[in-house]
Amino acid sequence: MGEKNGLYGARAGKPSPAAPGAPAPGRACSRALPALCEAAAIAGVPAVLAACAALRAEHAALLSLAVVLAALGLFFAQYEQRAPRLRDIMPTVVLAACAAAGRVLFGPIPDFKPVSAVAIIAGAVFGRRSGFMTGALAALASNFFLGQGPWTPWQMYAWGLVGYLGGVLAQAGAFRGAERCAGLGGAYADTAPARQPKRGLRRWRGLARRALLALPLYLYGFLSGPLYGLILNTWSIVGFYHPQTAAQLAAVYAAALPFDLAHGAATVLFLLALYAPWCRKLARVKRAYGLR
Repeated sequence: MGEKNGLYGARAGKPSPAAPGAPAPGRACSRALPALCEAAAIAGVPAVLAACAALRAEHAALLSLAVVLAALGLFFAQYEQRAPRLRDIMPTVVLAACAAAGRVLFGPIPDFKPVSAVAIIAGAVFGRRSGFMTGALAALASNFFLGQGPWTPWQMYAWGLVGYLGGVLAQAGAFRGAERCAGLGGAYADTAPARQPKRGLRRWRGLARRALLALPLYLYGFLSGPLYGLILNTWSIVGFYHPQTAAQLAAVYAAALPFDLAHGAATVLFLLALYAPWCRKLARVKRAYGLR
């Protein structure tokens, strides 16, 4: 009884000191878990679509719908778990409202929509999570005017993925040239291009140089149309069309290809018109209000 260092003794209740500078195990797990959930929400949907297509699963439409709803719910829960302040949420909500209004406004023109461009801008300025939320909320809100249905969760996921990947590419530095062309401050303030003269060959050279610098942004904007279409078309094939031959499968994708290319071209046009002025204003708002 005189021993104090046994299993229930006084010394056993004291945790061993951690090495200086080493992260606590609990904190490391708490940081890794949201990243794993986010990765599962993003990658789980195409994985299930591919599995349903390969295995020709029965009730594939219902199964894939449940998975995409779970992925959206998981991503929204992870976003809410970060406890964002109201000032952090407002830009995402406003951008989603602008994208939804633009989609309704250009509704009569097939696949000429600003949603992908606005989601990419949100992801580039405020991060990949805001890009996903902007695209997903824009699809949900605009479908209250254009019609809700089983396609709504897939549109939310597809446009959210476009914004998410835009944020990932911007964080990796792929859009740095476009940021320099936009004259953004911060890290690129000292490398912003000088204003070109208004006449002569140097002006056209300057415009060509800016176009080359921003090429990764416009290339991704164009590819975002086929990416969006690939997700929606694959869901339609897996859930409803059930083609029996490779020719029938190719025919479905070929029929949708012109619309997907038009979507990509429209995204490039909206990025040309909106990326530079909106990014400058949003970056100023982000700095002024300390948004994260």
